[in-house]
Amino acid sequence: MGRLLLLIAIVAVVFLLVRSYRRNAPPQDKPDAEDMVRCAHCGVHLPKGESLQDGGHFFCGAEHRDAYRR
Repeated sequence: MGRLLLLIAIVAVVFLLVRSYRRNAPPQDKPDAEDMVRCAHCGVHLPKGESLQDGGHFFCGAEHRDAYRR
């Protein structure tokens, strides 16, 4: 009976320590979402930072920008 009470006490202490650690852990930063744009030539969606902009239109690459101009 004494061993059972000791086991319950150990489990309770571990539970309280884990719970305390989770409360004190710093919050994880989430990366900022970036706006998505659509290539005017092929319609592929890509992050605005990775696109090329020309004349108010967005493109996924220089080849599609040049093809759209023609």
